[in-house]
Amino acid sequence: EKIESGTSSGAILFIDEIDAIGTKRFGGDQSGDREVQRTMLELLSQLDGFSSNQMIKVIAATNRPDVLDPALLRSGRLDRKIELPHPDEPARAKIMQIHSRKMTVSADVVFEELARGCDDFNGAQLKAICVEAGMLALRRESVEISHEDFVEAITVVAAKKKGSLDYFA
Repeated sequence: EKIESGTSSGAILFIDEIDAIGTKRFGGDQSGDREVQRTMLELLSQLDGFSSNQMIKVIAATNRPDVLDPALLRSGRLDRKIELPHPDEPARAKIMQIHSRKMTVSADVVFEELARGCDDFNGAQLKAICVEAGMLALRRESVEISHEDFVEAITVVAAKKKGSLDYFA
């Protein structure tokens, strides 16, 4: 209402995990499938309304662009793609330094060397390495995190990336 009346300068609508409702349509007969389809149709309708209003910008995020319905990506809806690649080696080292700055880290820890061992890790996984390294140090009853703790943490997080989780009863 404020945008239409001219009392607002605009808005940005951010939709995270759009693949949850924006997947390619199919002929599913399950009630859940039909509900997702109805939600998708409503989203498409709303996006068409936003495209005519230059005061509203819609941004959507997904880790699975391959499963999005082509109707979402047509011109006038979500028609621009911006890929955010994984951080490069210097950025990975800096991210791990940032996430471990409040931890007691041994002087022998070389973040640049650690960064070489996590080539395809994203920011959340780099944070998980720091948390896991801290947990490993705690289990050793150490007051500081060693380089070896970080190396082992990389192995643990890499295993989780591949889906080979250990389950404990």
